Amino acid sequence: MGTIKLIATASMGLEAVVAREVKDLGYEKVQVENGKVIIEADEKAICRTNLWLRTADRVKLVVGEFKATTFDELFEKTKALPWAQWIPENGEFPVIGKSVKSTLFSVSDCQAIVKKAVVESMKKTYKRAWFDEDGPFFRIEVALLKDIVTLTIDTSGQGLHKRGYRYLHSEAPLKETMAAAMLKLTNWHPDRPFWDPFCGSGTLSIEAAMIGQNIAPGFNRDFASQDWEWIGKNNWEAAMEEAEDLANYDQPLQIIGTDIDHKMVELSINNAKEAGFGDMLQFKQMHVKDISTKLEYGCIVGNPPYGERIGEVAEVEQMYRDMGKAFAKLDTWSVYMLTSHEGFEEFYGKKATKKRKLYNGNIKTDFYQFFGPRPPRN
Repeated sequence: MGTIKLIATASMGLEAVVAREVKDLGYEKVQVENGKVIIEADEKAICRTNLWLRTADRVKLVVGEFKATTFDELFEKTKALPWAQWIPENGEFPVIGKSVKSTLFSVSDCQAIVKKAVVESMKKTYKRAWFDEDGPFFRIEVALLKDIVTLTIDTSGQGLHKRGYRYLHSEAPLKETMAAAMLKLTNWHPDRPFWDPFCGSGTLSIEAAMIGQNIAPGFNRDFASQDWEWIGKNNWEAAMEEAEDLANYDQPLQIIGTDIDHKMVELSINNAKEAGFGDMLQFKQMHVKDISTKLEYGCIVGNPPYGERIGEVAEVEQMYRDMGKAFAKLDTWSVYMLTSHEGFEEFYGKKATKKRKLYNGNIKTDFYQFFGPRPPRN
């Protein structure tokens, strides 16, 4: 197959985190752009990136890129691409699209033209006038940015945040990919205690356990590209075997999740069981102001309420004060909090060592990082 180009899509502010993950998989030809990381590799990378990327949203195969300012140009340049190299005769290939700051702004028209052009291209190869589209799934995306067209096929299927363990979640769930990114931005190591004081549906604790035991986040789910013949079952099987071999199920973990709401604690326990961690993670009902422990050199990572609803602000600000007082006693611990409340440091009672802008869904937030001392060397 030779070299292919992939795009790992990323939430704003997480591109460097995704790029680090890609490089950790051994891929060196990596380019970072807004909202995406571009990878040059072989077809095995489709299997490995889908299985291993904790913080990316999707992995897409790039079929072609070109400039187009007219519908004729879009049609002819799309038709000229080797679609039959990727899509089999019975492949199902719906087209989605988006257009930003481009002459061709009608997304529905662009989608229709690309669909027609792909059909015409495949007609030449397969020598037939009609395609039943009753086989494997190849979702094409036509994305226009400043008149540059990028045509991709989605290799992931469902978004990569769908790990397969969270059937139930809280009202305002933290995406698994964002939870993993928050953890990647901390100094936590599996041999240190971990505490999530707002556990919700248990996502941060479960993602920490998966990182701690080096379990591939995509190990218990399926991907659209598993049915693609040109990748081959052998490549998928090899990638799954690698993931199994690299998992460290014997790594002991000290992971605690607490929440003021007992229903959230039950939800976390159920999701942890679904993820295969059973009694390995501890969940209990507790108010953040009551948190205390004799454990040392741990990490507290949380996504507290932001106080965005009317009437909640004063209550949330008091909770930030309580949190600051409780955590001040844990003087060897590091603390990491994600919130959109711009006055968080003032109420918490301490200036963050660092803060980083992140988008939690569409909400602009800051990730406040309070570094504790390094643990002594053994």
